Amino acid sequence: MLKDILNAFKTSEPSTLKTEDARIAMAALLVRIARSDEDYDNDEKILINKMLQSRYNLESDQSESIRKEAEELEAKAPDTVRFTRLIKDTIPFENRKSVVKDLWSVVLSDGKRDAEENNSMRLISSLLGVNDRDSALARQSVENKNTS
Repeated sequence: MLKDILNAFKTSEPSTLKTEDARIAMAALLVRIARSDEDYDNDEKILINKMLQSRYNLESDQSESIRKEAEELEAKAPDTVRFTRLIKDTIPFENRKSVVKDLWSVVLSDGKRDAEENNSMRLISSLLGVNDRDSALARQSVENKNTS
């Protein structure tokens, strides 16, 4: 399964991933942003599990298994540009704003943002085709939810 995803990075053609592979790719993007501040902790793992459960209607053991595979994929994946292109090719545009919101949820889960996280979010949002304004609105939505 991971081999299929890694092979998709090597082609310049748009890829269509199987549903399970697309879930792992999405989880790997969440893992990548969680690791961007070099402090990938258990709270972020739990949050990613919950996001996967909610997004894909999974049981907790299924989401944990996908997250663990995603951690392996993220560690082996090439640069963020190709990685995000694969996500963009598999997730319809109308769903990408919710992806950005989930990414912001992971970034803000520890109550702070560092420069590396900001830079990663700017790059990932742009590569997903989500403009700065919509990314900022997604971030503000998460911040408002966290302060409520």
